[in-house]
This record gives sequence, C-alpha cells and structure tokens, in this order.
Amino acid sequence: MSNQNVLEVKNVDFFYDDFQALENISMNIEKNKVTALIGPSGCGKSTFLRTINRMNDLIEGTRLEGNILFDGESIYQENIDVVNLRKRIGMVFQQPNPFPKSIFENVAYGPKIHGITDKIKLEEIVIESLKKAALFDEVKNRLDSSALSLSGGQQQRLCIARALAVKPEVLLMDEPASALDPVATAKIEDLIGELKNEYSIVIVTHSMQQAARVSDMTGFFLMGELVEYDKTDKIFENPSDQRTEDYITGRFG
Repeated sequence: MSNQNVLEVKNVDFFYDDFQALENISMNIEKNKVTALIGPSGCGKSTFLRTINRMNDLIEGTRLEGNILFDGESIYQENIDVVNLRKRIGMVFQQPNPFPKSIFENVAYGPKIHGITDKIKLEEIVIESLKKAALFDEVKNRLDSSALSLSGGQQQRLCIARALAVKPEVLLMDEPASALDPVATAKIEDLIGELKNEYSIVIVTHSMQQAARVSDMTGFFLMGELVEYDKTDKIFENPSDQRTEDYITGRFG
C-alpha cells in the first residue's frame, strides 16, 4: 500500500434494507489532501461519507459489502474498536451541533471521554484545538460562556475544534458550510486549506464552486455510482465522462 493513501475503498455496495444506495464504489483517499464529493441530492455522497467512520451502523437495516482499508487495515473487521475508529476519523455535520455546555466543555468533551483528566493538559488541548479551528481569538475571553451563544459560523468552527481535540487523522465534513452565510463559509474554506497540512479531509459539498476552490481531488457521484474520480482541475476542466460534464455545466442536478 502506498504511503500516500490513508483510505482505500474497495468495491463497496451499501444497502438500506432492500434499497441499494451505493454500487461498486472504489477509490483511494490520499493523505493530507482535500477530497471533495459532489453530485445531485440523493446520489449517495453523504451515505458514502458515513461508511468511512461507520456512522451508518447506527441505522437499523443497513449493510455494507466490499471493504474499506484505513492505514492498510479493514475498518469492517469484526474485532475493530468503532469508538477508537471514530476518534481517528472525525466528523463535522451539516448543521452545527454544539452541546448545551460551555465553549470550553464542548472541546474538552472528547479528550475527557478518552481518559484525559489533568486540568492543565485539557486546557492546552482546548486552546490548541480552538486555534487550529481559527476560533480562539474570537472566544478566548468567554470560554465559560454557553456554546449556544455563538453565531452559526462560530458554532461550526467550534464543532471542528471539538473534532480536532481528540487528534484525528482524517476529518469527514458533510456540507459543513451549507447552513452558513458567505462570510462564515469563506472562513470554513480558508480553514480547510490550513487543516490539510495536518489532516486528510473528505468533504461532501452541494457547491461545485466550493469543491473547485478547496479540494485537490474530486469524486462525482450519480445514483449511487462513483462516475468519475480524478484531480479536481481535471474534473472541472476536462472530465472524462459525459455525465460529469453535463452535471458541471448545469444540464441537470
């Protein structure tokens, strides 16, 4: 396995009961790159994202065939620690979902669950995570305030800080800016560009412009299939598949 691939997806089929949501998906996710997943609503891109840290396990009646390797090991083997997997592969959702606790406690939550109790250590982690999420300067004087007092864009960066606090290797982002205004969106996009130096990022986005701006690789999903996966420039400037071109030029979607 190449050192460049943090995830290898091999012939993945995914079902909700009898409905097949993903069909024969194979792709390699490269280390320290931003991979964008685009496609019309209901095409399977968010379902696929959730297979990478087994969030779909929480939905009854789902099943996956095929395999996903993370650092060369199957994440679907029987004896895997799913809690630890979700620590190593963090997730940020479409709607900011801070806990109804203080800003500090939101970020300290994960490290505490994983056994860190030392107050000085926790403070270090909280400050470092808020800095990495480009939020610290805005909240440093009110870490004890409720996270729910923050704006939507700040809440989303707090959720990113919360994900970073447990030191993941991969960050999954499911339309992280779709509920935000343009200024807050720009901050999230700038942040993604900085974070890829330390993390491998997979982002589902409904905005092709956003995919073009933030990603190195892009996958185009359509009706549960990965139609095309390539360098982002190639996908947007010279796609190999007519369906990709039709989607990007606005003929459907």
